[in-house]
Amino acid sequence: MDLEQRRNWYSPVADIYYNARPHYPKALVDRSVALAQLASDASILEVGCGPGNATVAFAQLGFSMTCLEPNQDFCHLARQNCDRYPNVMICNTAFEEWELEAKQFNAVLSANAFHWIPPEIRYTKAAAAMRDNGFLILLWNLTPEPKYEVYQAIEEVYQAYAPSFSHYEGAEVQAEILQGFGQEILDSGCFRALVVEQTTCEVTYRLDDYLKLVSTFGKLEPPTKELLFAALRKKLEKLGEHVQLTFLSAVQVARKNG
Repeated sequence: MDLEQRRNWYSPVADIYYNARPHYPKALVDRSVALAQLASDASILEVGCGPGNATVAFAQLGFSMTCLEPNQDFCHLARQNCDRYPNVMICNTAFEEWELEAKQFNAVLSANAFHWIPPEIRYTKAAAAMRDNGFLILLWNLTPEPKYEVYQAIEEVYQAYAPSFSHYEGAEVQAEILQGFGQEILDSGCFRALVVEQTTCEVTYRLDDYLKLVSTFGKLEPPTKELLFAALRKKLEKLGEHVQLTFLSAVQVARKNG
């Protein structure tokens, strides 16, 4: 996906993304702060802050934050969500276009967004923005998924109306995805001493809230969305009023080389 697509990709669901997506476990946020040795006056550069899902968790700890987000709708929401934190600045720009402030930050943070940045840019520019011995902090919430038997019941609906939504990872595949992200950090040559901590999360959504979550997984034109959601609702109502989801959540922290 190129930068112009990224500027608008989530705009149709920007207003529900913050509440629909699971927030990052507080225990992992706290561990990332400890692993990155962040003092109370530390400065953080956040890449791809979205509407502030991770930003708020770090802002609450008092850090000075410069947060970059190319999507204008997300920027507006992030500013609203972080309004009470005077040390947080939200910038409507992409990391690629951001004018580098070399060696200014104790850490570079990215939550479910670093993979959007071209690989030839993300690691070298992140390292250049850090002070000596700075840290890269990557937070990940992988795709929340229902139990496999529930997925089997709704797969035909996805195939009929939105085939690109029809995929199932499971815990083993999600663990492999996280391992790949971690190996990429080390292979970049910019970072060392990678520490990874992950946990299995379970969340329960009401049916309406689950459909909102689904809408954040990709682009759907209004007629397709209406047909898909009606068919999903019909299938899922037979299974109960709630949908139980499981996913892997992780933090990856690595120290800048040099």
